[in-house]
Amino acid sequence: MKRFFFWMIVVGIVVGASAAGYSRFHGAKQGAAELYRTMKVRRGEIRCVVNSSGTVSPVRSVQVGAFVSGPIKTVYVDFNDEVKEGQALAEVDKLIPEAQRDQAEASLACADANLLQANAKLEQAKRDWGRAEGLLPKKAISNSDYDSAKAAFETAKANVALCEATIKQNKAALTLAKSNLKYADIKSPVNGVITDRKVDSGQTVASQFQTPVLFVVAYDLDKRVYVQAAVDEADIGMIREAKVRNEPVSFTVDAYPKDTFQGKTIQIRLTPTTVQNVVTYTVIVEAPNLERKLLPGMTANLTFQIERHAGMLKVPNAALRFFPKANQVRPCDVPILDGASPDNKENRDVDSADDATKDDDPAAKDRNRKERYVWIVDGDLLAAVKITTGLSDKHSTEVVSGDLSPGQLVVTGMQTH
Repeated sequence: MKRFFFWMIVVGIVVGASAAGYSRFHGAKQGAAELYRTMKVRRGEIRCVVNSSGTVSPVRSVQVGAFVSGPIKTVYVDFNDEVKEGQALAEVDKLIPEAQRDQAEASLACADANLLQANAKLEQAKRDWGRAEGLLPKKAISNSDYDSAKAAFETAKANVALCEATIKQNKAALTLAKSNLKYADIKSPVNGVITDRKVDSGQTVASQFQTPVLFVVAYDLDKRVYVQAAVDEADIGMIREAKVRNEPVSFTVDAYPKDTFQGKTIQIRLTPTTVQNVVTYTVIVEAPNLERKLLPGMTANLTFQIERHAGMLKVPNAALRFFPKANQVRPCDVPILDGASPDNKENRDVDSADDATKDDDPAAKDRNRKERYVWIVDGDLLAAVKITTGLSDKHSTEVVSGDLSPGQLVVTGMQTH
């Protein structure tokens, strides 16, 4: 019985040792693969964008005021009314302008009558002077009488000229009076929508010192609107390039969170705005508004598409940020962790002076920034794969060149468990 228990203990020890060895062996083999988080290299779309916020505004807002003074007799339009060019918006009481017109007409008629009288006197003076000229050689008239007849003729002729000038003056006054009477009818200068009305019937407007604004008409609000976006100075260069390429702009407004509106950049205004040492420029985006969902003053969240590449090989950005330890990588890839390239480490040691010169070249720096390494699992260690990056978004980066293929796994981090 004792020998039976003895052999049972021996068999248990052997089985336990075998199981422990098997587990350690397979655990070591699986650990290299399960130690890291990985993601697949895929093909897809890469979009580089710039985000900003802005305000919806009409293409043009026209402030319509009153040129003449007086009480408002009638208001013909209300808020949100569509108006056409030349349509009456309101009418100022015409009592005073009509009286001024009648006064100017009467003055003109009086001037016409004075001209007729002056012409008659001129004709009489001309005949008197003619007779005086015939009598002077015969000594039938004195020299003083002759001079008086000539002076009377010249005076009559001057009176005619004065009456003609007075007629012109009164005609101008009549034109002014008629214009004031015409301006009593306040009309829309453009096609648009009434966005603001600041007057009611019976209200008196005084235009002697400053033209009062009665209405604000938004031009073409039912066709298109502007979105005035504030873009940081660091992004203006990319916005300019995107404008040249006619890249689209999309935006949303809080009123319609499920709708995405499309527009295009039409202007980058040169006047900067500085708030707390942050410099921004106003970028004008034009968007259609046929459904009239976009109203003046709405806040828009814009996305400027800078560039878009479709069907490109891309790696997760996390793979570019992953930095392993020296004991986790192959010995030949250890120099990469120190910032050197394993392919030309000796050349870098010899040509360090040339490298220092290249570091001063912005183009060379840009190329160096685009040359990156990602890591893949190679047996129990990690192997570096050199790639050249291109366009990048929040999640992925384009692979311009490098020894990667779709579906290949790249390391993005360490497992947490």
